[in-house]
Amino acid sequence: MSNNPDPRVILITGTSSGIGRLAAETLARAGHSVYASMRDSASRNREAADALEKISVRVIDLDVSRANSVDDAVKTVIREAGRLDVLVNNAGHMSIGIAEAFTEAQVQQQMDVNFLGPVRMCRAVLPHMRQRRQGLIIHVTSVVGRVVFPACAFYCASKFALEAYAEVLHYELSELGVESVIVEPGPFPTRLLANSPEPADRVRAEAYGSIAQIRSVFADTFSKFFASEQSTNAQDVADAIVYLVQTPAGQRPLRTVCGPDYGAIAINQHAAPIQAEILSGLGMPAMARRAKAGGGDQRDPMIGTHGAK
Repeated sequence: MSNNPDPRVILITGTSSGIGRLAAETLARAGHSVYASMRDSASRNREAADALEKISVRVIDLDVSRANSVDDAVKTVIREAGRLDVLVNNAGHMSIGIAEAFTEAQVQQQMDVNFLGPVRMCRAVLPHMRQRRQGLIIHVTSVVGRVVFPACAFYCASKFALEAYAEVLHYELSELGVESVIVEPGPFPTRLLANSPEPADRVRAEAYGSIAQIRSVFADTFSKFFASEQSTNAQDVADAIVYLVQTPAGQRPLRTVCGPDYGAIAINQHAAPIQAEILSGLGMPAMARRAKAGGGDQRDPMIGTHGAK
């Protein structure tokens, strides 16, 4: 582990695999005190938990869809470490298929994990961070929180909602010493695609004829991309998170884009002055300045350091 002169206490959600696990490993090796949360750490995710514990990461059980689980986990971190400096809202899943064919229960689950989960986490950590007048919340959203992919209606909706929430926090917390920032990954070879739920209402899906194959087309397109020489490496997203953690307060961009952006960077840059004008018109000049400053170069500075997976 690195001898870090400024170690942070960090809680990350969704660390059993993918970006969350890589972020936990990378932050721990950078010398930070990492609490890696996941569901079922003693059973189905035992292997991941053991691997993280071997590098001195503290693994705790946390289900972002249950308020009691969220509150208990945050209290555990603060009790053991004495403080909580950084929250990384990473846990999530991606439903793929014809929008109409997803049931209301499936849509509720998608929003519960990807949007309400981060809201629960923020409500749990913010009183502590506000009292200390310092803290950082990193929200892992997606480029499809700015653009849309057919077959991903509710995943996109959950990420659009999280983008809006995270940006509002960015302004509302600006005078309280707490920062809310966003990481927008493009497609990366994680378990997100493999673990994707499909629509439960097959009758409605079949009514779309050939378009009903959109889930298979989507999965096949990205599977081929991940197998190609142009594939991305999820370590780049983990490095972007580390970069934001170690960047001094007040110097972090609102949004950091990682990997193929599908126009998200251009949208971010065009939206920033519009948002600044809105805030100025609402009589919020300090927030307007923050909005305008958030429209600069938002490409992850670490992109390209690892190459294809």
